[in-house]
Amino acid sequence: MDNNQKPNKDRGPKMNMPKFNMSWIYLIAIAALALLYFTNGGAENSSVAKTATYSEFKMMVERGYAKKIVVNKPQSILRMYVKPEHIRDVFKQSTKQTGVDPYLEVEFGSVDQVEQFIAKAKEDKVFSGDLAFDNKHDNDFFSLIFPNLLSILFIVVVWILLMRRMGGGGGGVGGGIFNVGKSKAKMYEKGGELGITFKDVAGQAGAKQEIQEIVDFLKNPQKYTDLGGKIPKGALLVGPPGTGKTLLAKAVAGEAGVPFFSMSGSDFVEMFVGVGASRVRDLFQQAKQKSPCIIFIDEIDAVGRARSKNPSMGGNDERENTLNALLTEMDGFGTNSGVIILAATNRADMLDSALLRAGRFDRQIHVDLPDLNERKEVFKVHLKPVKIDESVDIDFLARQTPGFSGADIANVCNEAALIAARHNSQAVTKQDFLDAVDRIIGGLEKKTKVMTQAEKRSIAIHEAGHATISWFTEFANPLVKVSIVPRGQALGAAWYLPEERVLQTKEAMLDEMCSLLGGRAAEELFVGHISTGAMNDLERTTKQAYGMIAYAGMSDKLPNVCYYNNAEYQFQKPYSETTAKIMDDEVLRMINEQYTRAKQILTEHKEGHAQLAQLLIDREVIFAEDVEKIFGKRPWTSRAEELLEAQMKADAERMAEERAKELEAEAKAAEQKALENKTEEKEDKDA
Repeated sequence: MDNNQKPNKDRGPKMNMPKFNMSWIYLIAIAALALLYFTNGGAENSSVAKTATYSEFKMMVERGYAKKIVVNKPQSILRMYVKPEHIRDVFKQSTKQTGVDPYLEVEFGSVDQVEQFIAKAKEDKVFSGDLAFDNKHDNDFFSLIFPNLLSILFIVVVWILLMRRMGGGGGGVGGGIFNVGKSKAKMYEKGGELGITFKDVAGQAGAKQEIQEIVDFLKNPQKYTDLGGKIPKGALLVGPPGTGKTLLAKAVAGEAGVPFFSMSGSDFVEMFVGVGASRVRDLFQQAKQKSPCIIFIDEIDAVGRARSKNPSMGGNDERENTLNALLTEMDGFGTNSGVIILAATNRADMLDSALLRAGRFDRQIHVDLPDLNERKEVFKVHLKPVKIDESVDIDFLARQTPGFSGADIANVCNEAALIAARHNSQAVTKQDFLDAVDRIIGGLEKKTKVMTQAEKRSIAIHEAGHATISWFTEFANPLVKVSIVPRGQALGAAWYLPEERVLQTKEAMLDEMCSLLGGRAAEELFVGHISTGAMNDLERTTKQAYGMIAYAGMSDKLPNVCYYNNAEYQFQKPYSETTAKIMDDEVLRMINEQYTRAKQILTEHKEGHAQLAQLLIDREVIFAEDVEKIFGKRPWTSRAEELLEAQMKADAERMAEERAKELEAEAKAAEQKALENKTEEKEDKDA
């Protein structure tokens, strides 16, 4: 044995002893009282007792069934013990079932009457047993106290469980109500517990670069402090839902190698006054003990909403107290050296200005929707576990999903795999992905929806109107396909390949409005009446027109004016009633102009529109190449169309190459077969 090694007393097998819990004492006490109550305090044996009337008692005594009678004067109750040979006659059971001394329990009115009756029974020789008197108050304590005690214990147990529930659970010392003010943050000592690093976050190069500096500072602080730099106190991740804000925070936890506290903004909210502020203080106290560390608060807008100047108008004192505690802890009189706060929200416009200032959240990292190249990277990440076919082109899928977030792309990959499995395929094909995109955008295909021929024709004319207008307007999004198959709430739909523009011009927005109104215009021109099928088109058109006039300043009568106001508690419009009337008139004028323009375009190309509608009725789904056969090549070619055309050309060349390889392989196989036949013939001749 090594002299420097101390003997370990704990080397033997460790016994996992159960922890002491007050709940066991409560349960044992209740069980003991219940046992005493239901066994009459242990005073009686296990014999059966039966209640009978005084008349039945007299009849059984006269028949000679009584063995012994015990009279309890205080309770005015007597017990008649039955002879063994008459047990079955009285109880309709055997001795094994009733016990040794079963008895009848009878209430009586007067003791004197009972004594007279028993004396007469002895004279008549129908009762020869003993008559005894019992002056005890039998079981008074348990019969009177136990029900009340049981209800009190029940209330106490429910109260204790309720307090533990509100306090976050946990028994023993310090549990229950004493844990209400404790922080609910989950702590990860090692980031590897989550198994997520920056490699798992596709796209978002700018966001990763900014947030990775925080990780580098924690790993190598001297690199920055030598130059006089200070570590940022906080970083706020801002962006639409599903863009990967929480995923970035998990990656920080996986890369940093320091303790990581994670909780949601709603974890600070509680029904008790002062609990939110207490949890904030407890969270930062734990973080200081583990410094250097990172605190991540998801959905911080739950507690960081802007405070109201007028408390009587929507103010919440408890939430504001929690926010005040958070502001003080982040940058107050005390110091939080080595504690970095990360937060995520998709409602940054609602946050309090004091929370967003430098010194609290030094950085606002915008996590936007992925662009084309970033969507390719996201697809590559989510397609790793999916068995895809050779026909799947990631570039094409990225172009087919404009405006999709990372979560939407993950959903597309999952839906495609489910569709392929539904069709019993061995791999996920390109068509499965297209069906998945249609399923997510348009909804579930309703194959069982019954429509009349007139309704089907009206829907085809409506959708053909959208396709025609988009084909002959310069800035409209290029068409991909048109369908009159009902999906979700829509009876038909047109799919476009939007060109991702950084800036939107007035001409492009007017072309889009004209395209949206093409369905209603086609109904009026070629059906003779209008329907409710254009409701969604009209809603989008109206919102876009109001946005152009009230926010973008694109009106002739209200040029270069923006009436956008982000005040949370603003109950008045930021413009007068006169201006509102001008806005309404301008919106109506703008929409009517584009509606007239749509009817003009449809009138000029009514023959092609009729062919397109009939093709839709016959095939239900048509593609851009079908529209090109009817109208010819589109007069304007956008960058997105060039990419789509290049992709189609590449697909055609690849298919031609594959076909050529197949023909070459078939020719080689035929040549090999012919050579084998010649060899066999020569061998036969030689033989």
